[in-house]
Amino acid sequence: MTTANASPTLDGLFRRILARQPGALALIDPADKMRVTSTPPLRLTFAEAEQRIAALTAHFINSGLPANSVIAVQLPNTVEFMLTVLAAHRAGLVVALLPQLWRQAELTIALNRTGARAIVTSSRIDGVSHADLAMNAAAEAFSIRHVCGFGNDLPEGMASLDAAMTAEFSEPLLVTQDARRAAIISFDVTADGFRAVPRTHLNLISGGLSVFLESGLPQGATIMSALAPCSFASVASSLVTWLLSGGTLALHHPFDSEVLEQQINGLACDVLVAPAPLAQRLADAGMLARTPTLHHVVGLWRAPEQVFTSALWTSEQAVLTDIYLFGEAGLFGARRGSDGLPVAIMPGSHGAPRAVASSSIAGEILITPKGTLGLRGPMVPVLAYAAPVEPSQSLMSAGPAADHVDTGFAARLDRSTGAICITAPPSGIMAVGGYRFLAQDLSEWARRLGQNTMLTALPDRLSGYRLAGRAANNTRARDALTELGLNPLMAEAFRDRASVD
Repeated sequence: MTTANASPTLDGLFRRILARQPGALALIDPADKMRVTSTPPLRLTFAEAEQRIAALTAHFINSGLPANSVIAVQLPNTVEFMLTVLAAHRAGLVVALLPQLWRQAELTIALNRTGARAIVTSSRIDGVSHADLAMNAAAEAFSIRHVCGFGNDLPEGMASLDAAMTAEFSEPLLVTQDARRAAIISFDVTADGFRAVPRTHLNLISGGLSVFLESGLPQGATIMSALAPCSFASVASSLVTWLLSGGTLALHHPFDSEVLEQQINGLACDVLVAPAPLAQRLADAGMLARTPTLHHVVGLWRAPEQVFTSALWTSEQAVLTDIYLFGEAGLFGARRGSDGLPVAIMPGSHGAPRAVASSSIAGEILITPKGTLGLRGPMVPVLAYAAPVEPSQSLMSAGPAADHVDTGFAARLDRSTGAICITAPPSGIMAVGGYRFLAQDLSEWARRLGQNTMLTALPDRLSGYRLAGRAANNTRARDALTELGLNPLMAEAFRDRASVD
């Protein structure tokens, strides 16, 4: 049995719901999962999810993974991701979130940076053999000892977790869970380069509470999450809010609007969690009028500087809560009022829900001396963003410890209202489709492709930026980028057409 701890863990939240309602519906796979992973969709009650979590936990422990070691996970938005995260935590492991679009070069860097001992993936995701990618990346990471996956036709040497979930097992002696220890590691790109960002269970639950309370989600809600599970924000606003509500978490692998609409209506979903620009487009297309059970929309802004210039939210049926994301540093939310306008964000401490004066403090927002936005509070991993200490300075008296994270987003105070205006993203950082990278890398990628090649980032309302490229032979440029192991977003920039996309 797990030793009781005063502070809850994610597994502790799951066990509380399990004890109350084992037969209630817990997790629902995407309706088109067969297209995504070539495996049939699952619908699990809490008792059925518990059986699979226990089996996966036994597999991880019996595989010799020591407590507090890192297990890297690259999975689509399916039931298997939620089960794997909860099982890894029950086994005392730390989950490193690997974005789905990362390829071998990026995977290898992340595995080596975190010293991961195992990697979990799916045999295929959207037609791409992620099993082969994981095996190749694991071969270049000295620390990897265990490679396992879900799905069919796994390569030799990769353990089948589908088989592990259905095999008989003996309950292992579980490790003590501590909410103050690291639970996940996500990855960010700052002006200082690639950065691994660990968070404890307490950090994660604080982020989830901020989203859950600000958006006013009901207990027992049926939540539809249309987010790729690869970041702190996606886990906090889907997995954690589900555990806080004690309801049902339905999953949609981004993105098919027709399938999403069918899922929401078929499951009578109360809540939609999705990228905010996408949610606004769906509302403009009339989807909310066709989904009468939907009353809450949680919209995530990876380009928070766009919130105050965003379109008016006109739906009277569903309330929109804007969730401002600042890379992996932190987030805060603000539920729109009846006028449909974004809420003014004031500096200082803010609670959740924001409109209630006596609410618990969710964090603090400040303007740094550099004219950028800073965050601090229970969800913000300040030490992960602290500047490294130079060896020559290690023996000298330390200055005052940093008590906030500088997000790098340019910000100022409005002279008339005193509200914070976020004006620009971090200098030198590009965000494409939710993935951040250094702008200077564009010239390096273009250089690798030879002369007369152009690669640039253009502003895009939906995803922050979009990549556009031109080469003497676009098909050859795209293939070359893929062979280099670079993110396929880069390869996709080179379309087979005469003009720049």
